[in-house]
Amino acid sequence: MPEYRRLFRPGGTYFFTLVTVDRRPFLCDDLARFLLHESIAAARTNHPFHINGIVLMPDHLHMMITLPEDDQDFSHRLAAIKAIFTHDYLAAGGRESLQSASRRRHRHRGVWQRRFWEHLIRDQDDFNNHLDYIHYNPVKHSRAACPHAWAYSSFKRWVSSDGYEPSWQCICDGQCPVPPRFQGLGDLELE
Repeated sequence: MPEYRRLFRPGGTYFFTLVTVDRRPFLCDDLARFLLHESIAAARTNHPFHINGIVLMPDHLHMMITLPEDDQDFSHRLAAIKAIFTHDYLAAGGRESLQSASRRRHRHRGVWQRRFWEHLIRDQDDFNNHLDYIHYNPVKHSRAACPHAWAYSSFKRWVSSDGYEPSWQCICDGQCPVPPRFQGLGDLELE
């Protein structure tokens, strides 16, 4: 039986996928977006990290972060984001999914799936491939026709810093781009 191991590297860059329980589609609601922004900011206050790219979808988010040079603890950062968000979301009247007896016994609320997917970025090609995946995700899930049309991602920030052409994967004006193939990305992380 294969054994899953998390790779820890001080100063590493990681790609993450966090998913809501039962894939409830609430993360793009005004309240959830605001509280998620606040939760990430609060987690960064105590445990700094740089956000390379992010996309928020109704039932999941993808985020690529870089840790400080002397730090490899991404788990506490993600746990803090999820815990702060869950506490504040439920306190503000947000609803959670029904909990199983096991989830109740382990004090897991019905907001986020317990685990998350992470991938240690290996090199610049891997970085670029995952960043493209983040920014193409709304198109992949038919939430937007083009990456620039989705408001809840870092795509426009990357365009403003010349990291992407504004028309990357755009179908506006009759363009017919070839969708990215995302070679080398494992099936488990692609949601």
